[in-house]
Amino acid sequence: MSLEVQIRRKLGSFELAIDLEHQEGSTAILGASGSGKSVTLQAIAGVLRPDAGRIVLNGRVLFDSSRHIDLPPQQRHVGFLFQNYALFPNMTVLDNVACGAPRGLTRRQRLALAADWIRTMQLDGFESRYPRHLSGGQQQRTALARALIGQPEILMLDEPFSALDAQLREQLIPELRKLLDTWEKDALLVTHSRDEAYELCSTMAVLDNGRLVRYGPVQEVFDNPQTMAAAALTGCKNVTPACKAGPHTVFVPDWGIHLETARAVEDHLKGVGIRAHYFSPGIAVNAFPVEIVEEVEEPFAWILKFRYAGQSPESPAIWWRLSKDRQRTSRRDTAVLGVEPHDVLLLYT
Repeated sequence: MSLEVQIRRKLGSFELAIDLEHQEGSTAILGASGSGKSVTLQAIAGVLRPDAGRIVLNGRVLFDSSRHIDLPPQQRHVGFLFQNYALFPNMTVLDNVACGAPRGLTRRQRLALAADWIRTMQLDGFESRYPRHLSGGQQQRTALARALIGQPEILMLDEPFSALDAQLREQLIPELRKLLDTWEKDALLVTHSRDEAYELCSTMAVLDNGRLVRYGPVQEVFDNPQTMAAAALTGCKNVTPACKAGPHTVFVPDWGIHLETARAVEDHLKGVGIRAHYFSPGIAVNAFPVEIVEEVEEPFAWILKFRYAGQSPESPAIWWRLSKDRQRTSRRDTAVLGVEPHDVLLLYT
């Protein structure tokens, strides 16, 4: 299965310009609010019309501005789970699910098929309830059943956990992961949560200000984000300008230090990133004197903010995350911190 998206859309001062090729499996579209994530899904589904470009799903053209092709949503064979689930408030669970059934079926056939999906989603006994009488998780499963009953070629989920509290989200993520693992078709998941992207998807597309800035296997994107935007969006707290100082050496002006790198440094380097948990007093390479300037306690970790001896006074303090299950030795007395060369992320845009 494959999806090709090459679209342009102007929305006020914002311009979406996406070039994405999705091959198979589940892909997370990660980005900050306003980066174009939901707009991309809406364009694929046919809810929003691009100004120009082309969308092809499994060899079938859904949209092509040059050929004046623009299939209506009901002909695109796309399952769309909206951010707020968009259930019809005056319809029961059974009727909400049945309204997504393929065209051409009788009402009895639609209801029978809906009943099967209700059982699949473990909603037995809720067939006659209205959305307002359902919990957030039950509403989500109802919306998923409605999206899947038509056997779409691709399932698209727009921030499916944004309306749920943390406890319910933790309960439902494994359920959705199991569904995606057993479903034999493609899925796109829009999220601003790197944790959801990491747990649910095999590949990741990172959007920044309407542009695709990184695409690849999830673990590879985390290990080597390549861009400053992708580093920040995948949770790197320490992103700063840097320049090449040698084949495997960079200079970080704001920190006043040189760092050795495992990857070869290219001439057009723009910055480096170091994740907060990469620092350690037990690492001898890339080790420099530091001063701890702030301690922040989290439920399972300490955030220690520090400054290098020669760090620019205008630059922000650097984050070091120390798990609480490690011995609480000399947090305030730590004099030197090091970082392994392979943990220095090289960023080029």
